[in-house]
Amino acid sequence: MLIQELIVENFMSYQYARVPFKKGVNVIGGPNGAGKSSLLLAISVGLGQTSTERSRKLSDLIRWGQDQARVTLILDNSKQGARRPEPKYNKDQLFLTRFLRRDGKYWFELENRAASKQDVERLLGKFGVDPDNMLIIMHQNMVEQFSVLNNVDKLRMVEDAVGLEPFRENVLQAKTKLTRILSQEESVGKLLEQAQQTLNYWREQYEKFQEKKQLQLKRRFLDRELLWAEVERREAIVRSLQANLNKNMQALGKIEDERQTIITELDSQEAQQRSIRSEIKGAYDERIVLERQVAENQSTQALLEQLLVEAELLESAPIKNQLKLLRIENLRQLLETSEMQITKATQKIQANQKRLGSLEQSTDKISTLALDKRVTLTLLDFKRERAAKEQESTERVLREAQDGLSGALAKAQESGERIAVIKSPSEIQSEMSLTDGHLGALSSVSEEIERQYESYSKLYLELKEKAQLVAENREKTLEEVKTRMEAWRKVIEDLLVRVNVEYQRIMSQTLATGEVLLANPQEIETAGLEIYVGFKGSKPVALDAYTQSGGERTTATMGFLLALQQHVRSPFRAVDEYDIHMDPKNREMIAKVLVAMIKDAASQYVVITPSQITFAAQDANVITVQNLEGQSVVREVIH
Repeated sequence: MLIQELIVENFMSYQYARVPFKKGVNVIGGPNGAGKSSLLLAISVGLGQTSTERSRKLSDLIRWGQDQARVTLILDNSKQGARRPEPKYNKDQLFLTRFLRRDGKYWFELENRAASKQDVERLLGKFGVDPDNMLIIMHQNMVEQFSVLNNVDKLRMVEDAVGLEPFRENVLQAKTKLTRILSQEESVGKLLEQAQQTLNYWREQYEKFQEKKQLQLKRRFLDRELLWAEVERREAIVRSLQANLNKNMQALGKIEDERQTIITELDSQEAQQRSIRSEIKGAYDERIVLERQVAENQSTQALLEQLLVEAELLESAPIKNQLKLLRIENLRQLLETSEMQITKATQKIQANQKRLGSLEQSTDKISTLALDKRVTLTLLDFKRERAAKEQESTERVLREAQDGLSGALAKAQESGERIAVIKSPSEIQSEMSLTDGHLGALSSVSEEIERQYESYSKLYLELKEKAQLVAENREKTLEEVKTRMEAWRKVIEDLLVRVNVEYQRIMSQTLATGEVLLANPQEIETAGLEIYVGFKGSKPVALDAYTQSGGERTTATMGFLLALQQHVRSPFRAVDEYDIHMDPKNREMIAKVLVAMIKDAASQYVVITPSQITFAAQDANVITVQNLEGQSVVREVIH
């Protein structure tokens, strides 16, 4: 139960009225124009509704001739179990008042303290009441209006009524998000395509720029290579000159060695010559001595031969004596000795002559050899002189080459570390000319191209990443749409299954058949609620504004709304003149159903009807409203 009492002051046709409410069904009855619906409207205004069926402005609800109206709802805050609905207030009753002024201003008071609309909404939320829910307060003609809605609007109203609108909103938000993502994906795709085309152009230019940079690097390398090639060329010259110098030095050394050898040999030969000449002189001296000896011995021999002849002549003389004989013998011996000495000396002379011949041959040979040596030595001196001049020239050229090498090396070192060179300077220069030609063809390619390419590359990558992200978001959102769609479809289908059972039960009490179906469940925008009903044994057909009579349409609609209402958790519900077009039988049947629904619940139902007689036999609190001389009054009848 929510409302214990309604107090109105200067509200529409009421000057002042207090309307007590009980748990269960509260029936407000009375003739047309008595002010029945005004009480339900007062409840709606008191609960915070800002729009009404009878007026566009709340100020129009103020009693004629008055400047201010007041609606007060006494709410039941008694403990339900262990706690109160609003534990902030430790009391069983809460006074919620709404003031309306003719100037259009209005405000709330809660327990005689000013309260905002948000305060009221939070309070009612704790009680479980949403006054804007069409199943909480069904104003006059709402039943009829619901029956003529198209299927799509019916479903959306049902969703809103039972609190399933968030499921639809989730789906629609996801689909809106998907639409936005698809649009974004299309836009990004177009931008990516444009960026790709632009990037392709700048890539071509960038490739030319890179080619130019490579050619510039190559050109600088060729400059460096040429410098080091020049170094290597000069090094080769220096090595060649050094080799020639070394070769000349070796040749000079060899010439000098040969000279010294020849000089040594000449010295040796001269010594030999001197020795031989000395031997020859000795031989000649010896020969002279020997010839003198021979001559002397020949003289002696002649003398001896003469003496011997004389002695032999003396021997034939008659005087012979031993002395004579001895003398002759001696002479003979001396002669023999002299002959022997002559022979010996002659032999020695012969040997000396032979030796002299040999020595003269030797000295001639040595002289010839010495002459050859002197000629060779002269040639060697010439060679040495020429080699020395060549050496001097080579050393001079070498120094010049080394100086040139030092200069070339210094320049090359300035260009960078040494590199291996396999090409000749002429080959390098030829390649430099070719490179210069290519660079000339790329002279218009500037460094700005690299910046542009990098900029568009970055943009393209960003767009590509964005496209990838958008694609991922699309897939995620598609899955999200699918998931949310399945969740929406499931809760709707589960709800309609339960509502359909209750709807069929209610309609069976009117001897009618019916069914509630979800149409187009795959498309949330076109999904709708189809209500079928068949009276008097006829086949159920779609409920619309043309097929059924007004009473049948109202009965079927009310039956559906009552079935649906079972799924709205609220301590308070109200309906205004639902039974206008019903026949007495269906009116009584719906009244029974309504009372039966509320009987065992801790809820409260307010029914506005001009035919309260239908509830006379029911377990309901009947409140009669009358209009006396333009002023509505309330009379309570309790059963």
